[in-house]
Amino acid sequence: MTVTWEELGWERLADGVGRCRLPGWDCTAGLVLGAGAALMVDAGSSLAEGARLRTQAQALADHRVTHLALTHPHFDHVLGAAAFAGTDLYAAVGAQTVLAHHRDGLRLDAVGNGLPAPEAEEAADALPVPRHLVSGEWTLDLGGGRQVLLANVGPGHTAHDLVVLVPGDPEVVFCGDLVEESGDPQAGPDAVPSRWPAALDRLLALGGDRARYVPGHGAVVDAAFVRAQRDALAARFGVS
Repeated sequence: MTVTWEELGWERLADGVGRCRLPGWDCTAGLVLGAGAALMVDAGSSLAEGARLRTQAQALADHRVTHLALTHPHFDHVLGAAAFAGTDLYAAVGAQTVLAHHRDGLRLDAVGNGLPAPEAEEAADALPVPRHLVSGEWTLDLGGGRQVLLANVGPGHTAHDLVVLVPGDPEVVFCGDLVEESGDPQAGPDAVPSRWPAALDRLLALGGDRARYVPGHGAVVDAAFVRAQRDALAARFGVS
């Protein structure tokens, strides 16, 4: 018998759509269920965390995870990806270069933020490279009338930001770290501040005023929150 979202500590966002907030960095992982298919959004910060996500997702779906979308190439969102062997892996164009050739940077960032070095090294060494690269928009058919839109709306938080739009009532938008609720948006060395407000404009145009927006970190927010964060970023970085 399929377990419920609540029994596993997940938050149900809409019919067949939910997310969990992972310990440590309060990072979101999302799940979208179709008929015989399931899309995971982000993979956690280690192989152990990825394996827990996979096990829980399969219990909720009552079948295996078939698709994995990575919102951006930061360690807390991608280092669990190897736990999802056999899935179709999606990311924004350019993320494949980071995951293939800048693994040491991901490993060092993970260790610097408190992940034990052996776990960081194991996960970085095992990182898969996405074969499905999104340059504009890509529609996934998960069966049973469930379609999901992957959209490359960046750059912004990174040079390779992907969002996941799940149509429905309400619509749900997995934003990655383009939106953060539990703290101020983080602009590291790979951020593109001059383009970030425009990325949020595109995100809002996709989701609309009634959607539920799921940040990379923190509680689910509404369009007004995203719009206010967009304006704060524009003021912070001196762009319109």
